[in-house]
Amino acid sequence: MTADLTLRPAARLTRPRAAPLRLDTAIGHAVMVILAVFCLFPVYWMIVTSLRPANEIFDATLWPTSASLENYAHALRSIPVWRMLANTFAVSALVTLAQVVTGLLAAYAFARWRFRGDRLVYSMIAMTWLVPFQVVMIPNYLLVANMGLLDSLSALIIPHFAGALAVLMLAQAMRSFPAEVIEAARMDGAGNWRILWQVIAPNLRGTIASLAILVFISTWNEYFWPLLLSRSPENSVIQIGIQMFMTSEGTAWGPLMAAATMASLPILLIYIVLQRQVVQSFMKSGIR
Repeated sequence: MTADLTLRPAARLTRPRAAPLRLDTAIGHAVMVILAVFCLFPVYWMIVTSLRPANEIFDATLWPTSASLENYAHALRSIPVWRMLANTFAVSALVTLAQVVTGLLAAYAFARWRFRGDRLVYSMIAMTWLVPFQVVMIPNYLLVANMGLLDSLSALIIPHFAGALAVLMLAQAMRSFPAEVIEAARMDGAGNWRILWQVIAPNLRGTIASLAILVFISTWNEYFWPLLLSRSPENSVIQIGIQMFMTSEGTAWGPLMAAATMASLPILLIYIVLQRQVVQSFMKSGIR
């Protein structure tokens, strides 16, 4: 009797708690599905519009009555799409590599060394992160022009060679790195260079991967800086190629959407393959 009396109240107490949890879960999933539809529908509409013939561009149907790849053929004939995609990938990859390397070097100095004015320098770097690139675009343009690098891929890379976001993210990660591991490496005779590249960097692969994804996507989507520097399609990026379909005579929506789809495919593939790392990159980008 005692066992029965003690078990029944416990059963009665646990049953009412399970139902609200299931309801909350269902509501949460419903909200996420609705938000996913709102986020994915513009991408879907871009792809569908790229498949519409010219006489159906402004139709409101969810799928074209006669899907065609003519817009993709027109885009490939009008601009050097593959050359521009290759340029965009090269610029994004080199900027990502440069910011990761310079960020590691600067972050190690701020996290492990103490020198006069280190906090001031660190604060100034953090302040540059708050300044939009459009503010310093004209000074950078004059600098690049004096170097004779206009209409070149080097001009798209040099101003982004170092980034405040890379320094801040990596510095915070290095400050939380166990000091005992570094001291053990020093006792084994390792210098600063060896400690950075053989001890700290391999253990910060998650943070480095998150930073690389953020920088790569940001550089891939860059528009204003290439627009200011580019003079020829062969030395430009795909975002400028998309803009070429918008002229004073009108906008060729079909080829424009086709070029935009081809420009979005690499980023979509990166997200599909590295979905977990992409989500973690946005979570880790919050600087403490």
